Amino acid sequence: MSSSNGQRNWLLSSVIFSVTLCLTTSNFHTDPAAATARAARIGLVKSPAAAPLTAHQPFAASLARHRYIVQSASAEMARNAVSRAGGIVTGDLSVIRAVAAALDEREMAALRAEQLPQLHVYQDSTVIASSIGTLPETYYPSEVDAANLQAGGMTGRGVTVAVIDSGLWNQEGPVQSAPGTSHSRVLAQYDVILARQNPQYYLPPLLESYSRSINDPYGHGTHVTSIIASSGVATTGRYQGVAPGVNLVSVRALDSNGQGLYSDVISAVQWVINQRLRYGIRVLNLSLGSPPSGPYWQDPLNQAVMAAWANGIVVVAAAGNRGPDPLSIDAPGNVPYVITVGAVTDNYYPLQPSQYRLASFSSAGPTFEGFVKPDVLGMGGHVLAYAPNNGTLAQEFPSWITEPFSDMTMSGTSQASAVVTGVVALMLQVNPQLTPDQVKCHLISGAHPAVNSAGSLAYTVFQQGAGLVDAHDAAYSNASGCANKGINVTLDLLGLQHYGGRANEDSNGNFYIMQVSASATPVRSLLSGVGTLLSKVPLVGSLLQDVPLLGDGLLWNGAYTASSGYLWSDGYLWSDGYAWSDGYLWSDGYLWSDGYASSDGYTGVDVPQPE
Repeated sequence: MSSSNGQRNWLLSSVIFSVTLCLTTSNFHTDPAAATARAARIGLVKSPAAAPLTAHQPFAASLARHRYIVQSASAEMARNAVSRAGGIVTGDLSVIRAVAAALDEREMAALRAEQLPQLHVYQDSTVIASSIGTLPETYYPSEVDAANLQAGGMTGRGVTVAVIDSGLWNQEGPVQSAPGTSHSRVLAQYDVILARQNPQYYLPPLLESYSRSINDPYGHGTHVTSIIASSGVATTGRYQGVAPGVNLVSVRALDSNGQGLYSDVISAVQWVINQRLRYGIRVLNLSLGSPPSGPYWQDPLNQAVMAAWANGIVVVAAAGNRGPDPLSIDAPGNVPYVITVGAVTDNYYPLQPSQYRLASFSSAGPTFEGFVKPDVLGMGGHVLAYAPNNGTLAQEFPSWITEPFSDMTMSGTSQASAVVTGVVALMLQVNPQLTPDQVKCHLISGAHPAVNSAGSLAYTVFQQGAGLVDAHDAAYSNASGCANKGINVTLDLLGLQHYGGRANEDSNGNFYIMQVSASATPVRSLLSGVGTLLSKVPLVGSLLQDVPLLGDGLLWNGAYTASSGYLWSDGYLWSDGYAWSDGYLWSDGYLWSDGYASSDGYTGVDVPQPE
């Protein structure tokens, strides 16, 4: 497979789709016989190019037969007239009182000489699908209800998404332009690794255009970006990406093996914050992570991510691929403020929700500080998207490439996060005034949790959060105050306050959500039932009572099931609202815990096998 072939395939589909959307017509044939053929939408409607022929229209001086539609007062009259003229009837079109026919010049003259009532002769114009797509269907935009928003004109237009990852392939293909445009919507590209290795490479920010390609030697960054933003059109007529109209900023912080220094990723986040006004950055996708090495507020990458949130950037982070065990959420997905995403697979039954299931690799909560994570789920099993065919991933896993296109199939919460990032971009086009907290609230309130036949949660909130995202329900949600209650990112960053969530674990190893009480009495240590977790660190002050809240079946023994057959409900009523996502003041006196991993200063992506 050559990269040029993949690009040509995409360019053909994109250009033709744009032409069709603009209701223009194009000639896709070079033989003279079809020179007047015009594109029209499929259906029994007359093509704009199929104007009635008159006796004065010239024909080529040839006895070769050409295709026509012959219409009269009835289909039978048209059929008989064609036969009398010596032509050939090639099809019945009784629905419009016509037949399809093949006639040469003399037969056409004989037909017209009959002067049949209501005679009309049309050239049998070429009809092509209104999508003109040649690319494979990706399904996930439809599976999260984004395709319906796209059909209504919501494509993320006017919203800029920044992606910190392994870069962007210099053959940008379907991420280069938004639908209906020819100019690049990649507003800036910045290579943190190159800037560290060669400090003179970039000019001072005010003088630097950031227009040079950073490329993607690994392939993961392009794949993630394409899930968010591909404007490629599938053979079904649907876009391959979730938000095909967004603007993009790509920042490379991971190397050719998908690994990166903490300091590089922090520099990348800092660059995004500094450039947010210049490029209108509203959303930051972080499809990367590593096991937490301490409480969320002491992790330097988490501090940078919290700073981005405090500066008005919606941060979407991967939960991690260390599931299905509890307490496996990666940093920076363990930051309570951000939108942390787990993964659903359609189980190779696209668009059949009863077959969907929680992916076995999807990391589960709670976090070590007791917060419920993930917040929501996105489609993350065997996700197809544009990616470099010469990167490390393509060379390592050639079977993941979809020939003859430059598309790869990957699985992971990285991909699920990209799907949710695309949904967030659609939400911000619908309502540009939303704050990060409001976006998170609307996303949670619009999600569809998996429920069993008894109407109870099929997976606990520690596994699925609020459920699978729904772009339409999130974009038009009226919910308020349902995310990040009781926590303050500014005070957190200043070190004045830190917070814990409502999760705990009983003596039998079951995780649960603590009830709310009017008492301000200190309660037992959060997650104190496990020696490897936090100990002697009470939640104080506000309103927690160390009694399980079981109204939604929130008690979880840490088990995972690969079953499907569940309903992803848009009508589930949480008995306590979304209070399980609340936070509470954490006291001083934190003790290091064996539950945290030792940090080597690196982060990156972990790519599981397709599921």
